[in-house]
Amino acid sequence: MMAGKYRFLLAALPLAVVLGLSGAFFDRLGKDPSALPSALIGKPVPDFALPGLDEAGPGLAAADLRAGRVTVVNVFASWCAPCRIEHPLLTALTKVPGITLVAIAYKDKPEASKAFLAELGNPYTLIGADVTGRVAIDWGVYGVPETYLVSKTGEIAWKHVGPLTEDVIRGEMLPMAERLLK
Repeated sequence: MMAGKYRFLLAALPLAVVLGLSGAFFDRLGKDPSALPSALIGKPVPDFALPGLDEAGPGLAAADLRAGRVTVVNVFASWCAPCRIEHPLLTALTKVPGITLVAIAYKDKPEASKAFLAELGNPYTLIGADVTGRVAIDWGVYGVPETYLVSKTGEIAWKHVGPLTEDVIRGEMLPMAERLLK
C-alpha cells in the first residue's frame, strides 16, 4: 500500500519539475534580458580607488563621482567584442553637455586597455584599472560592457547591461541624465 503511494510521487516528480521550469520561462517571456535588477540603484557608489592605466596618470575613485557632475561610468575591456561595438556611441556621448564619461577597465592588462583606446580613440576623462575585478564586484557588474549613470551627489541612478545602442541612449539614458542635471 505504501509502495503504491511513493510510486505516484515518483511519477509526478518529473511533471512538477517541468511545470516549475515552464512557469519560470513563461515569467521571463517578452522581458528585456539585459534588464537585470540592481540593488545599487538609488544608493551611493561603492567606495573605491583605482589606479590609472599609467602609473603616473590619474585613476578613478568614488570621490570623482561625488564631485557635483552627472557621470556615465562605462565598464569595458579590450577583450570584449561588444565593447568595440558600443565605442562609437560612447565617443558621441562626449558631445552631450553636462555629462562626464569615465571608465573602469575590467580585468584587463593596462597595456591592452591602452592599445584598445589607441586604436579606437579615448572618450573617457578618467579611467580606473580594475585588474583583479574586485571593484566591479562591488558595483554588481555581471560582465562587460555595463554602463551606469551617476547623479551629481554620487548615487547610482541607472544601469545598463550589455552594449549601449542608440535606442537605449535616446530612450533611457539621456532622459534620466536630463532629470539628474536639473
